Amino acid sequence: MRSMPAAARNAQDRTARFGFAFIGVLLIAVNLRVSFVSVGPVLSNISSDLGLSSAAAGFLTGLPLIAFAVFSPLAPGLASRLGLDRALWMSLLILASGIVLRSLPVPGFIWLGTALIGLAIAFLNVLVPSLVKRDFPTRVSQLTGSYTATQAAFAAMGAAVVVPVAQASPAGWRLALGIWVGLALIAMAVLLPWLRRHGSGTVSAARPDVSYRSPWTSPLGWQVTIFMGLQSIAFYVLMAWLPTIEQSRGVPATTAGIHLSVFLLVSVFASLAAGGILHRGSDQRIVCFASGAVMVVTFLGLALAPDLILLWVLLGATGCGSLIVIALSLFSLRTVNYPQAASLSGMAQSIGYGMAAVGPMMFGGLRDLSGDWTLPLLVTAGIMAVLAVTGVLAGRNRVISPAAAQAPVRRAPGPGRTSVPRRGS
Repeated sequence: MRSMPAAARNAQDRTARFGFAFIGVLLIAVNLRVSFVSVGPVLSNISSDLGLSSAAAGFLTGLPLIAFAVFSPLAPGLASRLGLDRALWMSLLILASGIVLRSLPVPGFIWLGTALIGLAIAFLNVLVPSLVKRDFPTRVSQLTGSYTATQAAFAAMGAAVVVPVAQASPAGWRLALGIWVGLALIAMAVLLPWLRRHGSGTVSAARPDVSYRSPWTSPLGWQVTIFMGLQSIAFYVLMAWLPTIEQSRGVPATTAGIHLSVFLLVSVFASLAAGGILHRGSDQRIVCFASGAVMVVTFLGLALAPDLILLWVLLGATGCGSLIVIALSLFSLRTVNYPQAASLSGMAQSIGYGMAAVGPMMFGGLRDLSGDWTLPLLVTAGIMAVLAVTGVLAGRNRVISPAAAQAPVRRAPGPGRTSVPRRGS
């Protein structure tokens, strides 16, 4: 019996690696939001059970965002020491530990567990774009759209089921928050054989194949970072305040909740659509500007035409769903290799989530200062105009590279790929 030709075996092996890597990205994605967005619906139960003040409860929900800002810059170093695959697996282990600790009836463990969850998701947020850059260099936007939509879908599912689970079990909110450890364990179990098979070469693979400039010293790196931060402000302001804005204008609480669910659902499809169109054209300037402009219209509409609330919800969901895919894709599209992508991701997410944590507080402060929602909404619309302009800069067909390498390098586009970006600053 003839053995399979070497070319056919190599093709099968490449297909298997592609499929496994794709499954791995999606399994990691399902863990990126659900474990912390599921806290909000049962926050009153947690506060009542633990005797938390409103300030303490607010700090509990904001702790993961603080962890994102603080720990994101450390992720590239972890990947460099352990290797990208091992760093991802260790991050999932930290996440699983944090979910369990948060649910145990031990004083202080809810804070420790929540901090560990924030640490783990900070690492995963940074390293997944690097994984996409390494394993799917010609499909960055499509994969980013897929995993962003996946994490949004599971976040919406988590927000929907956590209250019924808490009400149905004597363990209450502890079980409702603890069940998400299953998703982390599934991801760890599926990825473990791959980690064992390829672990010996992982650390060396983490070293960059060419030298690269730190994004912290690059104007283009700062443009991508500012774009990431401003789009984060849009999303977290709407998540924090949209239901309250609606209710203050006579929308019933149940209807406001339905609108939030619609927002999350539409953002899933917007993420998939953005991933499909991001590579159409020589650069991303048009889609960056258009998505930012949608958010300008959204906040202006909320301020000036509140009777059309559902229209602004749909526009906001479309804008936010596409903007996050664009921002995450830029980490790969504007870098020369996956270690540099991890470095840019760490920088942009650290500063971006710091801005995201400040945004809702600024919005609320402007509300208190002015006495209504018009001023904060108009100010946020202005911030979104800056986002659109920044998107034009970040969307140019360039990569971060040493200052000496300024000559454009071109190559004929292949399937799913545009021409090679210019080396820029």
